[in-house]
Amino acid sequence: MQNAFVESFNGSFRDELLNETLFSSLAEAREKITAWKEDDNRHRPHSSLGNLTPQEFAMKSRLETKAA
Repeated sequence: MQNAFVESFNGSFRDELLNETLFSSLAEAREKITAWKEDDNRHRPHSSLGNLTPQEFAMKSRLETKAA
């Protein structure tokens, strides 16, 4: 099951960033990858997380743990 999540991530990463961007330097690649990762983790809902962003999912999990 974990392999499906990794393949989904790899596909999104490749389709949305790597196939669309020609990096002029390693520094630029790092900058663009960091920005993509931040967007993916903070602003983009993931179907595997009940259509929550990873940040929302983590917060919800912490609140549920405290309530238990």
